[in-house]
Amino acid sequence: MTDLTKGPGSPEPLPAVDGAPAASHMLDVDDIEVRYGAIRALKGVSFHVDQGEIVALLGANGAGKTTTQKTVSGMMRPSLGSITYEGQRIDGIPAHSLINLGICHVPEGRHVFPRMTVDENLEMGAFRFKRQDMDVRAHVLDLFPRLQERIKQQAGTLSGGEQQMLAIGRALMGKPRLLLLDEPSMGLAPLIVAQIFDIIRQVNADGVTVLLVEQNAAQALALANRGYVLETGEIVMSGAGKDLLADDRIRAAYLGEEIAAS
Repeated sequence: MTDLTKGPGSPEPLPAVDGAPAASHMLDVDDIEVRYGAIRALKGVSFHVDQGEIVALLGANGAGKTTTQKTVSGMMRPSLGSITYEGQRIDGIPAHSLINLGICHVPEGRHVFPRMTVDENLEMGAFRFKRQDMDVRAHVLDLFPRLQERIKQQAGTLSGGEQQMLAIGRALMGKPRLLLLDEPSMGLAPLIVAQIFDIIRQVNADGVTVLLVEQNAAQALALANRGYVLETGEIVMSGAGKDLLADDRIRAAYLGEEIAAS
C-alpha cells in the first residue's frame, strides 16, 4: 500500500500554536459565518474532521456545502469564526499557501486544463515540488488505469467520468493529507459513480483524510465515518454515517423514501 501523504517534499504536520498541546482534531471549523454581500450564506457553522476519517457534508442545493468547502480551502474568507488545521489558524491564509500545508481541493465541475494532456495535468498537480514523485504518479495511474490509457490525450476530450478521475488524480499528485472533494459524482453514470466512490475509499485507506461534499446521500453516508447535514447555511444534524443513513428524516429528505407515520 502506498502512503500518498509521504515522500520527498511532503509537508510536515504543523506545530501547535504558541506551544499549545497538539490539536485534538485535524480540522476544526468553529462558528464560521460567510457572507455574499448582505446575504449570510453560512450562519455559525461548526464541525470537525479527525485524521484518517471520511466526513460527508450533505444538503440540498444552496444549503452551503460548497461555500463551506471553499472557505476551508482558502477560496473564501469567513467574516466570523475560525478554522484550525493541525493546531494552526488557517482562515485568512490564501488557497495557494494551504496547498503547501497538505490541503488539496477538487472543486465541483472538475476544472481540468482542457488543452493539456492527461500527463501534463498530473504534472501540474505536483507543481509545488521541484519534480513530481514518480512513485506517487505510478500509484495514481494504478488507481485510475483509464488515465494511463489516455495519458497523451488532451484532457478536454475525455469523458465526464475520466475528467473527474483526472481531477482527483491531479490533486493526489500534491500529496495531500486532507483532500476536499466537491460533488465528485455529479453528472456521472451510476457505474462510474460506483468506481469513483471505490477510489475515494482506497485513497482514504492510503492515508488521506477526506472531507466530502455530496448530494448522493446514500453513497456518501455508506462511505463516510461521520456526516453533517446543512440546511440554509446551518448544520441541523450530525452523526455516524451509518446512523444518519438509517435515520427516517434523512431517508425521507434525501433518499426519496416515504416513511409511514408511527
